[in-house]
Amino acid sequence: MLDKKVEPGKTKIGWIGTGIMGRAMCAHLIEKGYETLVFNRTKNKAEQLLNSGANWVDNPKKVASNSDIVFTIVGFPDDVKEVYFGENGIFTGLRSNMVLVDMTTTEPTLAKEIYKEAKDNGSYSLDAPVSGGDIGAKNGKLSIMVGGDNKVFEKLLPIFNLMGENIVYQGEAGAGQHTKMCNQITVAGNMIGVCENLLYCYKAGLDPHTMLKSVGSGAASSWLLNNLGPRIVDKDYDPGFFVEHFIKDMGIAVKESEQMGIDLPGLKLVKSLYEKANEMGHGKLGTQALILALEGLTKVD
Repeated sequence: MLDKKVEPGKTKIGWIGTGIMGRAMCAHLIEKGYETLVFNRTKNKAEQLLNSGANWVDNPKKVASNSDIVFTIVGFPDDVKEVYFGENGIFTGLRSNMVLVDMTTTEPTLAKEIYKEAKDNGSYSLDAPVSGGDIGAKNGKLSIMVGGDNKVFEKLLPIFNLMGENIVYQGEAGAGQHTKMCNQITVAGNMIGVCENLLYCYKAGLDPHTMLKSVGSGAASSWLLNNLGPRIVDKDYDPGFFVEHFIKDMGIAVKESEQMGIDLPGLKLVKSLYEKANEMGHGKLGTQALILALEGLTKVD
């Protein structure tokens, strides 16, 4: 793979995981003319891609055995393990000189396991989690943080550039996932700030849209404030990123930080609040649904 140019019409792409993010990301590759095989546990979630020209296969093994590069973006670490190491997983269909790219947010140690297994079988892997939510995925403006071999990263840049606009090589295998943990820790702190801002705004009798015009362009400005703030005001809790997946991410960050001997009390607090939102039945809503848990605690309605 590394001795060939990555380009439409010649490079065969395999794509596993066609959820909110994965479906939009894969669509950019198909639009540019890449021959693409797709697999998802629920076939109807891949229907849009199949209608756009992608071809369906029945399991990850068949994706791997018929592709040059395989991208995965699934839900949880156990899903990643099943996709790669399962009975009909990617490694059962792996051929030499392939590239595997896991874009799921998962454990850095798992990224290293995939890297080692790929290398032992004459292939390559990158861990390349993303940030930017459904909007970034649809617009091809994701932030992509990549770990693995730099030569492999550089080879795949033409494809990464179709999905994102901030693509940064972070270092050896696992470095992409560690960087995503830094991202999620920051998001956690920012998200509670956005929600508490709006709770205060309501109680103060301010117009929230007018307030956001000022705060959204000052020192407090952030992607979350300017994109999810208006959704909260409009009571739009459709998921750009699921509450239950964010809890998973924060759990990984807490575990990794403890293994490094550091305590992150702010992260643990936000995680506990999201767990309350999940207990309230909001796990399939977007991360902005944190405000639904906070409204009960602060008696704001």
